[in-house]
Amino acid sequence: MRPRVELATAAGIVLLLGIGAVLLGSREARTTDADTRRSTYLTGPSGAKGWADGLTALGVRVEHFRRPTDALGPLDSATVFAVLGPAVPLEPREGARLSTLPADLLLAGPAADAAIACLGYRVTPRHRGSVALRAPPEAENRPMPYVRAELVHHLASTVVDSSNRYDGGRVSCTVPVPDRVDTVLRTLGDRPVVLRLGYPGGRTTILVADDGLFRNRTLRHTAMGPIALGLVTPRYRRVVVDEFHQGFATSASLAGAAFQWSLRSPWGWAAWQLALVGVIALFAAGVRLGPARPVIQRRRRSPLEHVRALATALAAARGHDTAVRLMVQGLRRRLSRAGRAGPADLDRWVAALAPAVRTDRGREALAVLTARATRPPSSQGVLEAANAVETLWDELKPS
Repeated sequence: MRPRVELATAAGIVLLLGIGAVLLGSREARTTDADTRRSTYLTGPSGAKGWADGLTALGVRVEHFRRPTDALGPLDSATVFAVLGPAVPLEPREGARLSTLPADLLLAGPAADAAIACLGYRVTPRHRGSVALRAPPEAENRPMPYVRAELVHHLASTVVDSSNRYDGGRVSCTVPVPDRVDTVLRTLGDRPVVLRLGYPGGRTTILVADDGLFRNRTLRHTAMGPIALGLVTPRYRRVVVDEFHQGFATSASLAGAAFQWSLRSPWGWAAWQLALVGVIALFAAGVRLGPARPVIQRRRRSPLEHVRALATALAAARGHDTAVRLMVQGLRRRLSRAGRAGPADLDRWVAALAPAVRTDRGREALAVLTARATRPPSSQGVLEAANAVETLWDELKPS
């Protein structure tokens, strides 16, 4: 495949992955917006993260409680435990325990009715649609939100729940008597929606019929923002928010939580697609499959071919004397101790070899090399000089 074709293919793959990231990110954004849980982890229209962020900006520490309510111990007077419209309704047993827990409570929504009932009230949904709230005197000059539930005082001193009697479970709770009841918010028909109950000893409980008052969208577009924050400030410096009943339990591992986040968040989808691009790049850069591609075989020239080419060039240029001289220089280089020819004159060096030659065959070879100085060699003379060089090498080479 040519480089231009490879580049075009890679650009097309990246473009398709980018389009997929946009589509998946848009789908994930719609999924997040459709999440109706009133969790302080969620930033969608129905989440309650705006309420938690507002408290944090006012200096209130917000903590997420991700264990069952049975694990909740006594809290100090500057802390309130908040249950905001749990996605999993409170069980009667949990409601009875919360009602007797020595801690201040903020209970909101019909799903928290098990605890609200043990405090003397019931959350009653409106069957005729929503109704607007009456603006308190200190409210901002903005529209008040609409609610779909109200609080009704049931006047019972003991609440018994036998919905689990097939399991042998019968839960009862004694309704504590408050010494102070303040209506924070009411409908235009004077039905209570938000109540603050004070008990002997300083304990306080805040009951909210409609947990939708804590929605991010409600706090942003209505006058409910300062009112919702005023339920906590300036009395409390710490809020413990129940996230266990919103589906954020601590039983999952960090790896599992990260994986779930990557499936919900557009950033997570982007990370998965980058990983996919990396895997594709590794496969593209790997070993090619299939038969080997044919290539041009480029063989190196042999030394004999080089010698023949040099001999042909010298013969064409009539360089017989040069050929003989090159052979003599090669002999001197091989006989030198350092492997390099000395600076001495070549003819004098050949004459200086006479004392070292012991045989008649060597003397004849030395005579052939010496005679080249007196007459120019022919082609036959070059061959004789080559044989003479080899003869002298055999006799004079170091043992």
